[in-house]
This record gives sequence, structure tokens and C-alpha cells, in this order.
Amino acid sequence: MAVLKMSETGKPEWWFYHLKRTTLEQAAGPLLAKCMERGWRVLAVSHDVRRRGALDASLWTYDDESFLPHGQAEAEGLDPARQPILISETPTNANNANVALLMDGADLAVDAAYERCMVMFDDADQPVRNKARGQYKAAADAGMVVRYFQQTEQGGWKEAGKG
Repeated sequence: MAVLKMSETGKPEWWFYHLKRTTLEQAAGPLLAKCMERGWRVLAVSHDVRRRGALDASLWTYDDESFLPHGQAEAEGLDPARQPILISETPTNANNANVALLMDGADLAVDAAYERCMVMFDDADQPVRNKARGQYKAAADAGMVVRYFQQTEQGGWKEAGKG
């Protein structure tokens, strides 16, 4: 496995996305497209099989003008290492991802070997929201670069204070 580049600090950056207007699947497509534009590979992690299926379906249709190459780690015959975006139940970095997208309270070591760890959480899901708060605190306490974004009325993102 290749050694991954870290942020300028030598540590992963932790970015938190607080969903208030759209579903996670609707919001994830544009964020993942930005990762692809930077040449980053992504590991998208959720313990929820329905979420993984919904994310998979949404990445096929989120934008009529583009395609986000992806696959589900559990799919029969799929080579996870070849997937620029790998949707998985576990945080095993089988596609040499630069970015981890954590959904539904998925966990990852605060110093995991990624350039960026993106945590997406729905405002209405109190347990997952509380988990994200704990992850934010752990990353900040460990000296990581931590950023917090709230979803705007239009569905975009605005950086805000601590979540």
C-alpha cells in the first residue's frame, strides 16, 4: 500500500458537515466530485446497508453532466483497489484512499492515515450528531486541523463555529 500524504501539519484534517436541508446522499455527490477533481480517492464508510445502497444509487444520478466512478466493497467480483470511491461497511482502506467519508456514526482513529476525514451527520439524528461532537472534540484535542460546516438554505456549505 502506498504511503499517503497528510495535510501541511502532517496530520489528517477533520472536516464536519452538519446536514440540515438535504439528505446525506444529495449532499455527498458534490463533495465527492470535489475530491475527484483534486485527484483524491475516497473511502465512504457506513455500517448501514441501506445507506450504502442509497449512496451508490445517488452517485449514478446526482449530476447529469458527470460520473463519479465508484463501487461497493461487498459487491461480488469487485476489485476494491480499483475504485476511486469505495463504499464500505468497514474503515479498511482497500482502495488506498486519501479521504475517509464517515457516515452514520462510523468511527476512525483520530490520527488515521488520510489527508482528510469528512464526517457527515444529519441534524435530526441525535445519536450520530452526538458521535460527531465527540469526534470533533477528539480531533481538536489531538491537535488536528478541524473545520465545521453547516448546510445553507440552498444546500451548500458555510463554515461555522464549533458544532
